[in-house]
Amino acid sequence: MANIEYKDLLDAGVHFGHLTRKWDPKMAPYIFMEKNGIHIIDLNKTLVCLEEASNAIKQIVRSGKKVMFVATKKQAKDLVAEEARRLKMPFITERWLGGMMTNFATIRKSLKKMSTIDKMSKDDSYTNLAKKERLMISRQREKLENVLGGISDLTRLPAALFIVDIKREHIALAEAKKLGIPVFALVDTNSNPNAVDFPIPANDDAFKSISLLVKAFGAAIEEGLSERKKDKDDAKLSEEEEAKKAADAETKE
Repeated sequence: MANIEYKDLLDAGVHFGHLTRKWDPKMAPYIFMEKNGIHIIDLNKTLVCLEEASNAIKQIVRSGKKVMFVATKKQAKDLVAEEARRLKMPFITERWLGGMMTNFATIRKSLKKMSTIDKMSKDDSYTNLAKKERLMISRQREKLENVLGGISDLTRLPAALFIVDIKREHIALAEAKKLGIPVFALVDTNSNPNAVDFPIPANDDAFKSISLLVKAFGAAIEEGLSERKKDKDDAKLSEEEEAKKAADAETKE
């Protein structure tokens, strides 16, 4: 996990919740106080939750599974897409299509269509098409890229979801719940933390707050990926040693 301290959270405004009248009472355990009509999040709880979430996601990634990032709100989408790309993880930042996971077979057909268009565009037959047809195909490709570009390499359902703003991404949350996929999420004072497996109580509206926590979560994924690489290298080394021992034993005989 990225070495985040209380002061970092404070500086990023992670503690600023919503207006008290907009609160979800289930967030009470994570609220420190009320100030000027706004709920203040207990940052010590944020640190504990972030550590729990980081340890859990590390194990998921270490086993070679994928985590899908979901954030369609304006102040989060670009930085979430950038972090997911860096980690080579799938992401949705434009629009969550209903059935994105519960009807994954249909989504896979659309992904296949994208791949077919890509292959076709490199072929001579594509250049021989009428200009109008080429334009129609490229528009179709753009449309698919816009919504599904972040999951173009996804061949199976992700093992976990990381969501920024569960109220906004309620369809993604419901689909994950239905399929038994664990959800990690930034949860503000207007949301229900019990709807999430690993809630991280935080301001999910301010860019600084989102950026700090998305990067911290990304750092935990990175650690998991490094550990997976080390596990693979160790296994390979052990295999080579065993093969060498066997060869030596044969020579002695």
